[in-house]
Amino acid sequence: MDIRGIDHIELYVGDARQAAFYFGNAVGMRLCGQGGPETGLTGQRSLLLRHAGVRLLLTSGLTADHPAAAYVRRHGDGIAVVAMEVDDAAGAYAELLARGATGGTPPTTVTSADAEVVVAEVDGFADVRHRLVERRRGGPDFLPGLAELPPVDDTAENLLAEIDHLAVCVPPGQLAETVRGYREVFGFAEIFHEYVEVDGQAMNSTVVQSRSGRVTLVLLEPDTTRRAGQIDAFLTQHAGAGVQHLGLRTDDIVEAVTALRQRGVGFARTPAAYYDDLETRVGRVDGSLDRLRELGVLVDRDHDGQLLQIFTESMHVRRTLFLELIERRGARTFGSGNIKALYEAKERELAVAGALPAVSAATGQEVTA
Repeated sequence: MDIRGIDHIELYVGDARQAAFYFGNAVGMRLCGQGGPETGLTGQRSLLLRHAGVRLLLTSGLTADHPAAAYVRRHGDGIAVVAMEVDDAAGAYAELLARGATGGTPPTTVTSADAEVVVAEVDGFADVRHRLVERRRGGPDFLPGLAELPPVDDTAENLLAEIDHLAVCVPPGQLAETVRGYREVFGFAEIFHEYVEVDGQAMNSTVVQSRSGRVTLVLLEPDTTRRAGQIDAFLTQHAGAGVQHLGLRTDDIVEAVTALRQRGVGFARTPAAYYDDLETRVGRVDGSLDRLRELGVLVDRDHDGQLLQIFTESMHVRRTLFLELIERRGARTFGSGNIKALYEAKERELAVAGALPAVSAATGQEVTA
């Protein structure tokens, strides 16, 4: 079984056209396929959007009993399918079942005049499924039940390159089981583990990755012995495990954030004090620190290099799913050092305002403003 990478991500949404308006006008994705009852998609409306190597399939149920409608009633808009490109969908499906996966849709071959694709589905975690996609011929935008639209000009503005990772929140006590499933059933490797503690909150984080290195899941579990935090809030608002954010890699985060801001995308705010000792923490940063400060871009470092990242505000009414933009300058990890740095920066700002003494989340010692 050779999992080459992420073929596409499918979101179940209340209104596919409205969601496409956001991703198209704000994020810069282009509509390249559409389908509904008239194309053989019973009880649903689907729109496929693409930006370079990022493909999002937006699906709304047209009847109350459609799986997309049931998903949205329980979770709100969210990622329901992570589709993975494989060499042999039928072989991968059989191998996954033999390893203990729960089967969904058996391998099905769909053809058009100039394309042929084989798809199958198995359960992933909670209400998220994995679709196995084998492309025998044709372009990357051909999917069952979709009518392809005329090709778009990919050279116009490729601010985003590809899907870097998905961050998944699981309920307390389910992290080890979820990691084991991806390791033993899907053949993923466990490449990173960390216990993150800050401001009385804590969580366990484990990263699993396909052998190709092209499918990466950051699995997050809250520590219930500590104060409730953002992971707990997601699990409550989403009504269970799910994808908290989708990490999108860019080759120029300053250009990408600037463009998306101009289109109306909201980003999480970064305390100005975060940048006061930035290069002391992460080393010299190429580019303008003033520009990073202006945009709110975060910087972290691991043994392999630096990464720059920023998170959007959630575009959903439940404040669940959001996006991350990430530029990798050699770094292979996911910016966990920024959690403590952001907290300490906020503490310094409050201390300067005379609200409280600044204390390091890492050492418990007072921090000089």
